[in-house]
Amino acid sequence: MTQENKPNILFVFSDQQRWDTVGCYGQSLDVTPHLDQIAERGVRFEYAFTCQPVCGPARACVQTGKYATETGCYRNDIALPLTEKTLAHYFSEAGYDVGYVGKWHLASTESEDDYKIKPIPPERRGGYKDYWVAADLLEFTSHGYDGYMFDRDMKKVSFSGYRADCVTDYALDYLRDRDRENPFFLFISYLEPHHQNDRNRYEGPRGSKERFKDFAVPEDLVGTEGDWRESYPDYLGCCASLDHNVGRLLTELERQGIAENTVIFYTSDHGSHFRTRNDEYKRSCHDNSIRIPLIIYGPGFKGGRVISELTSLIDLPPTLLACGGIEPPENMQGRPLQQLIAGRADWPQTIFVQISESQVGRAIRTKQWKYGVVAPNKDGIADSSSDTYIERYLYDLCRDPAEKNNLVGKAKYREIAEQLAETLSKKMSEAGEKEPEILPFRK
Repeated sequence: MTQENKPNILFVFSDQQRWDTVGCYGQSLDVTPHLDQIAERGVRFEYAFTCQPVCGPARACVQTGKYATETGCYRNDIALPLTEKTLAHYFSEAGYDVGYVGKWHLASTESEDDYKIKPIPPERRGGYKDYWVAADLLEFTSHGYDGYMFDRDMKKVSFSGYRADCVTDYALDYLRDRDRENPFFLFISYLEPHHQNDRNRYEGPRGSKERFKDFAVPEDLVGTEGDWRESYPDYLGCCASLDHNVGRLLTELERQGIAENTVIFYTSDHGSHFRTRNDEYKRSCHDNSIRIPLIIYGPGFKGGRVISELTSLIDLPPTLLACGGIEPPENMQGRPLQQLIAGRADWPQTIFVQISESQVGRAIRTKQWKYGVVAPNKDGIADSSSDTYIERYLYDLCRDPAEKNNLVGKAKYREIAEQLAETLSKKMSEAGEKEPEILPFRK
């Protein structure tokens, strides 16, 4: 692949977005017309999952291609080690210009280097050196409307308007003003549809409550408590805003005549269960925490295909590198999704998930089963792993896709649980963890 025909790569990353907010995944309201059009022309991955349903760890996984326990970023408030080689480093070495806009969440370590509301020094930016407008915790420097980030020179840049629109404005500035000599890798990290931390609510654009009040209740939320009744319209409003801004980005690519030579990725770091599985929004093994949208369009990803194999965020780093003609290193855990496009038959049949903060948890998902374990006497903030785990969850996803009937501990499913425990142990070993002792569920 010569420098002249290398594709541009645009990675659009939302925060806390469920897969079923997108029309092509079954959303009945008109929330995502642009993403639906991209899916019609590109490739949609029906069963895509995060490998860590917490913001910072998921981002560390995407930037490095390693599991969170491998980088040490197993929970929030642990900075990405300066020794880690990221996507930006690989793309820069291959002649790409690299840019980043939005939420970073990989610069601060609690009680040490705290850049949550301060400019991030160049060495903490993971190699994104050519364009930078970002904040480590965008949720701390902004609200749904108005806020600030910092530019490459560490200067504060304030914005006025709806946050997703303003983040997109900076991305468009880069696309319009960049040096056209090299291909680009631009990573756009939105905060939407993540809840606004200090206000304890989702903040969609004004009018969202009325616009999306007639939403269909997702099956996993039916009959539950949580805060989805009051939150879901604004949540969908956030997702609609992201879609609108994807449309703006597409228009600019088309205006420049580079749309056909740009690979566009759209996905999220994790989902949201609206406080129905624990006392917040994620950090659980359930699909409403871990299942995400994944749509790719561009060279190598066309034809309106739907891939039904299980895919993970951990597969995206080698996929991105492969798009740029870069050989993925052996220490990347995932596999390039181009293998699925080519029809490779030996694709893994199990997704592995590490869970922190609410628990020290591990889980696997197959097409039929969800199996989750939790470490006893461990703290999800202080401890990254454990030698011992106890079974906590077992769901038959064919009969119970909403995961409302936990089968763990039932004698009828003992053999299945033992098989899944063996698979989970192997996955943990592959991720560099010590093979654990997994104890049967006990009341």
